[in-house]
Amino acid sequence: MTGPEHYQAAERLLQPRTTHTIPSGEPRQAPPTTDMILQAQVHATLALAAATAMNDAETGMPMRDWDAWKDACSTPKASDG
Repeated sequence: MTGPEHYQAAERLLQPRTTHTIPSGEPRQAPPTTDMILQAQVHATLALAAATAMNDAETGMPMRDWDAWKDACSTPKASDG
């Protein structure tokens, strides 16, 4: 998994998810569980380690890695869904 992929995984794990209550079956938003928060923390730590390791003090980050980070962290375009 790349640094940007770890970043995106952490974000996904922290998003509320739709569940269904019983017996009504009405959808509702459920917050992340403790386990999901712990998993997100691991992914976020690995993302930070990757970003730090990739950033060379003299030349910065290679352009393709910069592009991957920019794509992972940017607000999606309306057409991206």
